[in-house]
Amino acid sequence: MGFDINRRALMAAGAALLAWGTAGAAIAQTPTNLRFSAVFSEQDIRANMMKQFGEAVKAQGFNLQPYYGGTLFKQGTELVAMQRGNLEMGNIAPQDISNQIPEWSIVTSAYLFRDADHLKKAFASDVGQQLKKMASDKLGIHILGPTYFGARHVGLKPNKKINKPEDLAGVKLRMPGGDAWQFLGQSLGANPTPMAYAEVYTGLQTGAIDGQDNPLPNVQNMKFYEVMSQIALTSHLVGFDLLAVSNKVWDSLSAEKKAAFQAAADKAIEWSTQEHLKQEAQLATFFKEKGLEVYTPDLKAFREFAQKKYLASDLAKSWPAGMVDKINAM
Repeated sequence: MGFDINRRALMAAGAALLAWGTAGAAIAQTPTNLRFSAVFSEQDIRANMMKQFGEAVKAQGFNLQPYYGGTLFKQGTELVAMQRGNLEMGNIAPQDISNQIPEWSIVTSAYLFRDADHLKKAFASDVGQQLKKMASDKLGIHILGPTYFGARHVGLKPNKKINKPEDLAGVKLRMPGGDAWQFLGQSLGANPTPMAYAEVYTGLQTGAIDGQDNPLPNVQNMKFYEVMSQIALTSHLVGFDLLAVSNKVWDSLSAEKKAAFQAAADKAIEWSTQEHLKQEAQLATFFKEKGLEVYTPDLKAFREFAQKKYLASDLAKSWPAGMVDKINAM
């Protein structure tokens, strides 16, 4: 009888340990939520980029929770939310980084990067590593890569044709808030006016602003073309944001998981870049069919005007020595 009781007790204890172990394994396998915030819409190519990324990192135990259209955090506040631990991932504008790290204003300057490939090479180089290390050390974020979304052009509601920077004098050109963005508007010869991205359509419609600067895919996604008369293909800035994850998340990963996480980001970003390039090639025709005048102004005049503005500004004083030359040489 005593042996039977002991056997039953051992079996019960074993069952309890097995149940506890199973529960522990279930807890260990519970995915880590990654809240992701971006200002672009759910119809944007980059939303599909994040869907692909989310599927890829599921295997690493992550559950991506995307919030689009600035519904979780407004434009320009994503970085601070990550720093405060209220957000795990974000699509961060380099201008927002430059607000805290002045050296970063170099990559927000007009006519620095030639195209998407030049941008990619720069961030894969030692220049990119230097910039990423600054962001990690000073902001607590790990940059996975630049997310290209098209060259930025000037779109206007008035019919006045723009050929040189002087033609933009007095034009209220919507730019995001922040010194770097506002200076970019000045470097084009315009009167920069800060306004949230979600308010641009109404701003153009009511005349609160005369124009905006965005890549062609954004103009289509947000239907800005409905309230504009023309697009001057100034190509003044290779538009990109930075796909970033908090150091808290990144530092918690093993070397193997970091490699897989980065590979998933690289693949998704490259897909998005190629889709944007395809779309850009088609959109000039699309806008012309919608009744807009689409033309190329005097780019040499715009480039020279912008570069003089930047080199004479306080922004350039903070740029790392020799970095412009390194980027130009790539």
